[in-house]
Amino acid sequence: MSTSDPLLVVNVSFAASERDYDAQVTFLDRDLRIVRVGADGDIDTAELLVAAWAGEADAIALTGTREARALGIYDGPDSITDQVREAAGDVPVVDGDTLNDVLQEWAIRHVHHEMPGFFNNARTVVLGGVNHDRTTRILREFTPNLEFADPLLRLDLPAKLDSKPMLGLAAKAGLWPLHLLPDPIKDHFKTPGHRLSHALARKAARDCDVVVATYEELIGFGLEDLAGKTLVTSGISEERLTELAGRGVDMVLDTTPQPFSVTVNAAVLQAIMVAIAGPDDGNLTNDDLLEMIVSAGLESRTLYPNGPRRKSRFAFVIHPLSQEYFRSVEPLGTIAKVAPPPAMDAMEKAMAYMPPFTYSHVTGIKSPTGAEAEGWLITVGGTPKELMAHRPEFTYGRLLAAAETARKLGAQVMGLGAFTKVVGDAGVTVARRAPLPITTGNSYSASGALWAARDATMRLGIAEVDEQGRIMGNAMVVGATGAIGSVCARLLALSSDELWLVSPESAKLLALKHDIESQDPRATIHIAATPNDHLGQMDLIVTATSGAGKRVLDIMEVKPGCVITDVARPLDLSAEDVAKRPDVLVVESGEIQLPGDEVKMRGIGLPPGVAYACLAETVVLALEGRYETYTVGRAIEWEKVKEIYKLGLKHGMKLATISGVNGVYSDEDIAEIRERALERRAELAAAE
Repeated sequence: MSTSDPLLVVNVSFAASERDYDAQVTFLDRDLRIVRVGADGDIDTAELLVAAWAGEADAIALTGTREARALGIYDGPDSITDQVREAAGDVPVVDGDTLNDVLQEWAIRHVHHEMPGFFNNARTVVLGGVNHDRTTRILREFTPNLEFADPLLRLDLPAKLDSKPMLGLAAKAGLWPLHLLPDPIKDHFKTPGHRLSHALARKAARDCDVVVATYEELIGFGLEDLAGKTLVTSGISEERLTELAGRGVDMVLDTTPQPFSVTVNAAVLQAIMVAIAGPDDGNLTNDDLLEMIVSAGLESRTLYPNGPRRKSRFAFVIHPLSQEYFRSVEPLGTIAKVAPPPAMDAMEKAMAYMPPFTYSHVTGIKSPTGAEAEGWLITVGGTPKELMAHRPEFTYGRLLAAAETARKLGAQVMGLGAFTKVVGDAGVTVARRAPLPITTGNSYSASGALWAARDATMRLGIAEVDEQGRIMGNAMVVGATGAIGSVCARLLALSSDELWLVSPESAKLLALKHDIESQDPRATIHIAATPNDHLGQMDLIVTATSGAGKRVLDIMEVKPGCVITDVARPLDLSAEDVAKRPDVLVVESGEIQLPGDEVKMRGIGLPPGVAYACLAETVVLALEGRYETYTVGRAIEWEKVKEIYKLGLKHGMKLATISGVNGVYSDEDIAEIRERALERRAELAAAE
């Protein structure tokens, strides 16, 4: 045959004949005729087809036993293909396994390169068997959350036997008597294990993120609900892609390149490569395959049947801020209604030792960019009082247990809320030991605090503000040497005339003052160990202490019309304190409205769809695909504060309605505070 004559490659498939084709194609500048003929699950038919085409074919691809078995049209062993091969005579026969291994690994690594962290902790269900072995092995590098329909893969036996050759030899020797049994009897031994594995896999598939399966395996398992899932598969035609779109699949990773007008499998591609290489080079090495893949420009396909989208997963740790919070969780709420104070104290101590549990599944978060996120709020039971009563290692243990829960749920990043990010070294140890990235959320908390302070000041309309929104007056940060307080200080140094930094940590306070002044701030910087002597001059106060409910300032000394943003958790100002000053606007930091019209989250003491800024930081990282340890430790990086603020705007985060200790402030509430503040100022001016 001359090089100008088309090469003939025939795919004899044990699967259905309804997908047969006969096409003229070009590959690596060679003309080819590729033909698919299906045997509809019949071994004798497959053998006759191989024999019939062997006289003119340059290479034969023999495929479809697994697909036929998945569709229920074949129930024989894979070993029967050996007798079918013999019918080909001297014509090269390939099953595509060699090329398929290369393509599967390449496809997974390509997605990971293009979308880092995509498979991190992904809850994955693998249908089928050893045909997905290479995919499974690569996925294990990114996630331990794998479930299998094949009992051998469930136990990871192939990998274990490969890593320990002597164990493999022993296993073969031990199983030798089983190989001598007839196939029906062997199937009798296998059936219970397969049934159990299939049942577990089907159950896991309901909540999984990634399904690894051929199309036929999907049909065989009857997995209809694929909404929001990623499918790792091969050989997907346009017709099947449309069908998968109707079942809600988010992404299809087709590991087999499709360079022709007809849909081919890896075996056909390998047979084409063998045919081009010629009879003298029928056994292609991996190097040969790689050279042809590169020369032909073959690539796996990442398909979005319902349009480009990416869903990320996060977790966030919360905890009760006082005994009052127990009333919102049953059965503790019922007990709290009748329990005397000593019993509640005992309950508070006992809850600190409870293992973490999932409080809420968070869904419906959708960025204007199209990115989506789902997450879980995980509760540890200690109140601030109990957390501070133990050594840091006590809380570290609870947080690491929460991180393990988050990993099993498939979270790719986890945030620490309230006092869990204050204890010990502020997340550094937890981030080092946890199985997934950690953030305290303090970067966005600092940004949100000033965002809320500026908005509240503008709405109250008493303090002078210039065209850039800078306060033409005095500001104060109480707890200025803390993680959030120090960043608030840097921000206010750029947006106020006079700034007081307050902290009992004198040496840190002096260092902070020097550092801010070296950056050429707008404000004149003052420092003080306590706030009360200067409260009467302040237009804006940010409290960011770790006082665990201790009184940090005397609200009766505060200037009428002052805006106080309370970033501390627990709050620095109690409801009783706030009630004493109806002429002062007290804001509970900067809560964030999460993007999405249908955000669903169990109540955390905020309006629907509203989250604390530290939780919002975790969500922003998930939406951006930044699965990394972002904010930990006492020091907050100024660049990260600016970055997370910009990323929040990109993903549709908005400052939520301003809230205080008694809930949301309406326009009427703010107008009333303004009126009382102006009246009080007039009274003080008259008294002078």
